[in-house]
Amino acid sequence: MQRFVMPYVWPIITGILLAVLFLVVFPEPIPNPFESSSITPSETADPALVSSAETETENQRPKPDVQQAPPLTRNEGPSSYADAVNRAAPAVVNIYSSRIVERDQHPLMSDPFFEQFFDGDDGTHQQRMLSSLGSGVIVSKDGYVLTNHHVINGADEIQVALRDGREILAKVIGTDPESDLAVLHIPLDNLPVIALTDSTDVAIGDVALAIGNPFGVGQTVTMGIISATGRSHLGLNAYEDFIQTDAAINPGNSGGALINSDGALVGINTAIFSRSGGSQGIGFAIPANLAHSILNELVTQGRVIRGWLGIEAQALSRELAASFGLRTPQGVIIAGVISDGPADLAGLQPGDVLLAVDSQPVLDARATMSEIAAIEPGTTLPLTIVRGGEIRQVTLEVGERPVPALPTPRRLNDTP
Repeated sequence: MQRFVMPYVWPIITGILLAVLFLVVFPEPIPNPFESSSITPSETADPALVSSAETETENQRPKPDVQQAPPLTRNEGPSSYADAVNRAAPAVVNIYSSRIVERDQHPLMSDPFFEQFFDGDDGTHQQRMLSSLGSGVIVSKDGYVLTNHHVINGADEIQVALRDGREILAKVIGTDPESDLAVLHIPLDNLPVIALTDSTDVAIGDVALAIGNPFGVGQTVTMGIISATGRSHLGLNAYEDFIQTDAAINPGNSGGALINSDGALVGINTAIFSRSGGSQGIGFAIPANLAHSILNELVTQGRVIRGWLGIEAQALSRELAASFGLRTPQGVIIAGVISDGPADLAGLQPGDVLLAVDSQPVLDARATMSEIAAIEPGTTLPLTIVRGGEIRQVTLEVGERPVPALPTPRRLNDTP
C-alpha cells in the first residue's frame, strides 16, 4: 500500500512548499478598485450649489435656431455634387479681419536718447494695418456666423463678405480659444443658412467637400473623403475631437465649411498638417455637433462653461506605475494642484494617482479631461486615488474652468 501512496505524497508536499514560498516572495498586491462595490455613484448636486453663472445668464439671448439636416443616404454616388454645393455655398462667407499696430519709422526712435531730439509730432510714429483672411459659415437666420478663433483673434475690425455681394462689419458674440471657435453676428435680412448634420453619423469613406476662400482667390470648393474621425493628441487645441479629411484645405479656408454630399455641414475647417504650408491631404475640421454646442453656449452665456478639477495631470508610465505599487500604467499622476481649486479643497495632493472618475477607469488623460469638462459645475463627483500605496475614495465639487488668462499659443499646423 505504501508503494502506491508515496508517489502522490511528495508532489503534494512540494506544491504546498512552493505556494508558501510564492506568498512570501510576492505579497498581496493592491486590490483592483473597480471590482469593489464601495465606490459611491455620482450624486445629484444640491440645489443650493447651483453655480452663480446660471443666475447671471437669465433673460439673455435664446439659443440660435439652426436647421438640422436629415441623415445621409449612402447609395451609389452621384456624377456631380453641384446640388450640394448650391445648397451650402451661399452660407459660406469670406472674413477679413484687421488690426492697427504702432511702429516707429526707424528702430532708433524707440531709444529715449534719440527720441528727445524730436517733438513727437514730426511723423516718426506710424500706424500700420495688419490684415488676415479666413472663412465663416452662416448657421442661423438670426445672423450668427461660426468661424475659427484664430481667424479673428486680436482684430480691431471684422468684415464679412457674402457670396451675393453684400458686405458688412461683424460683431464678436464670443470666442472659445480652447476649441478654436468663435461666433460673429451680422445684422442682415434674408440670409442663406446651412443645415447641420449629426456628426456622430459621419463615416470614414464618406465624400467630403471643403468650401472656403483659400489664399484670397475667392470662394473655392475642393473634394475628398472623410479620412478619420475622433482625431486627438495633435496639440492644436485643449479639447480635440477632429474629423480628418483629404479634401484640399489651404490658408484662408480656416472657419469654412466641410459638407457632405447632401450639402449639410459636417464640420468647421480649422487646421492642416503640412511641411510646405499648403495642402498635403491631411486636414482637420471641428465636428458639427461640437460646433453647435459651443455656438449655443457662446450666444446664451457669452462663454463656454466647462467642468474643472483644478489639477495638472501627468501620464503614468510603466516605471512610474511600478514605483506607486501598480501593476499596470492605469490612471494619471496628479503633478500639481491649483491653489483653492476643487481638488485642493477636497484634499488632493501632488503625487496622488487618479485611478477613476465617477467609477469610470482613467485610461486616457485627454479623454478624461473632456469628460470632466462636460460635467456641470457644482456637481458632486467621486474620485478613486492611490496615495502611499493605499486606495482612497475622495469626493469633490466640480468647479467651473476659468477662462485662459494667457493668449492662445501660436499653432504650427493651422491655416491663417
